[in-house]
Amino acid sequence: MKSSFNNIINSEPCVLVDFFADWCGPCKTLSPILKDVKKELGDTVKIVKINVDKNELLAAKYQVRGVPTMLLFKNGNQVWRQSGVLQKNDIIAVINSN
Repeated sequence: MKSSFNNIINSEPCVLVDFFADWCGPCKTLSPILKDVKKELGDTVKIVKINVDKNELLAAKYQVRGVPTMLLFKNGNQVWRQSGVLQKNDIIAVINSN
């Protein structure tokens, strides 16, 4: 997954990564919010969901200690990080500011 993850974060100008777990209640709350963000922003952003239980090394590399944790990459570089659930407009504002 590591090499393909690097390809993903470098493939688009703006990539939002959602580290989540199937057992996580707030992650389930965030999922439809991210769908709305994608619907509104379209091709401006790529949204990728990473299951921390299936990708432990990747989660460890980015020091994800709680879920959900979102990371925003711009041209392959991490420019923002937030743990917890944010509302659609807050996520869109972060993406647009980067």
